[in-house]
Amino acid sequence: MLIQQKIGNINKHLINHKTIDWLALQWFETNKRIQRKKTNSGQEVALKFLQENPSLTQGDILFEDEKTIIAIEVLPCECLVVAPKNMFEMASICYEIGNKHLPLFFENEELLVPSEMPLYQLLTAQGYIVKQEQRKLLQPLKTSVTPHSSGNETLFSKIMKLTTTNE
Repeated sequence: MLIQQKIGNINKHLINHKTIDWLALQWFETNKRIQRKKTNSGQEVALKFLQENPSLTQGDILFEDEKTIIAIEVLPCECLVVAPKNMFEMASICYEIGNKHLPLFFENEELLVPSEMPLYQLLTAQGYIVKQEQRKLLQPLKTSVTPHSSGNETLFSKIMKLTTTNE
């Protein structure tokens, strides 16, 4: 079965007693344009999103007929979870993770990153409370990056200015 677009999301869709056949994806597969997978029932599916990045997420519907809905299930993975205490910590942690060019996710006031021991050691050495948990990485932080310096001001100093108040 060839799928070239998503139809909607199961959370905003009327299911009407149809069977949901989940297509399990790892978090890093949700942005792949072309891939072949099998659903939980064994249905072979070819995903071919040529026009744009699919940005698939939990519950996205790929196919629907009278009996069945094929929907995305993002599998949980081992990740690092950090709950910044304030905006200053948020900026500092995001800066450290951004410098490593790692994907960053945000959920319920927590930052999530796919587990990586060097980052865990760095963040704990800096005094942050870092937990390792199995989580679904569903909400990536999308950023636009400018060069690291312009004149005398660095990207880090610009971030720090945003997080401090001028009182």
